[in-house]
Amino acid sequence: MGSAAQKSALILCGDYMEAYETVVPLYVLQAFGVCVYCVSPGRVSGDRCVMAAHDFLGHELYTELVVDHLTLNANFDDVIPENYDAIIIPGGRFTELLSADEKCVNLVAKFAGAKKLIFTSCHSQIMLMAAGILADGGLKCTAFESLKPLIELSGGAWWQQPGIQSVFDITDCVKDGNLVSAIGWPTHGHWIRVLLESLGMKISSLKEKQSSVLFLIGDYVEDYGINVPFRTLQALGCKVDAVTPNKKRGQTCVTAVYDLEEGRQLPVEKHGHNFFVTAEWDDVCVDDYDCVVIPGGRSPELLVMNEKAIALVNKFAEKGKLLAAVGQGKWLLAAAGVLKGRRCASSYGMKVTVKVAGGEAVESEGCVADGKLVTAASASDLPEFLSALSSALDLSVAF
Repeated sequence: MGSAAQKSALILCGDYMEAYETVVPLYVLQAFGVCVYCVSPGRVSGDRCVMAAHDFLGHELYTELVVDHLTLNANFDDVIPENYDAIIIPGGRFTELLSADEKCVNLVAKFAGAKKLIFTSCHSQIMLMAAGILADGGLKCTAFESLKPLIELSGGAWWQQPGIQSVFDITDCVKDGNLVSAIGWPTHGHWIRVLLESLGMKISSLKEKQSSVLFLIGDYVEDYGINVPFRTLQALGCKVDAVTPNKKRGQTCVTAVYDLEEGRQLPVEKHGHNFFVTAEWDDVCVDDYDCVVIPGGRSPELLVMNEKAIALVNKFAEKGKLLAAVGQGKWLLAAAGVLKGRRCASSYGMKVTVKVAGGEAVESEGCVADGKLVTAASASDLPEFLSALSSALDLSVAF
């Protein structure tokens, strides 16, 4: 698995792993040409692991919600650490189970011994403790704060980002040698950039000015459809904002995850993470942005009933700005009248919408770029979407 010519990464998986901390690196690395293999002890390629969302929903501690499943694409017993450039261990309760699994602990120790990159987040630092890695020179490490005493007892040096006053300030991870650790998914923008650069990727822009992207969202926006491109563009150095007509900066939009369970015609909608609105609607100026992105989910159904949302999309189109949409996001583009004569990646759910709006529904491609329009059929097409969108923004990500 992997070769000298192509980078490869291993994601160590298990039931109740954090969905964001799995899907974001998976899709980002796939978008930019890295081979990613997902394995779990006692399971083989084609088996599935349950993923969970962990977020604060009004209680003293975070809530765990089952949201989705990830299909493994490799066998755990076939893993040879020397064939990979990095191992990524998402957070979640599964790491408690794996920390008592001798094969898993030895695998992580082998990555450390070979000086391979090890990326941990939230609670997965327990694997570093189990493997005795932190005691090696008192490595700096951060995690969800409940792990602080364990990190220090394991010989590690606790690191905490200074100056945090609000959720918007939680941005940094820490790298010490080949070890990268983060408090959790709020730091994904920086964490993903460190991941890409540590793998040898060069991130640059053909523009002198920083690219700016606006995400137009609402309640029940698709969870991965907003978080994956938002965090990816942060990692690539873009200025990114997320707005919704009826909420202020600091308020949240509930997200939805769509999980296709066995025997059902359609996926089940499940409550995902909350997503923070980052800017005030009345402060938005189209001239300040290069692109507007409309994620899928059910939020476009809400936005098409809001004249301000439709007018904002029209302003982007009139000024020749880049328009992008995932899944149901094309509903809002249809309402704004900007799909006529345009090719759009469309699954069955958006086929009629695109056609009645005068567009061409392309079902054979997961992502389509047509001039100043980039569309993805669904959240599962996000790797292609990220690649096309970054190119449309004149961003270069290459080894």
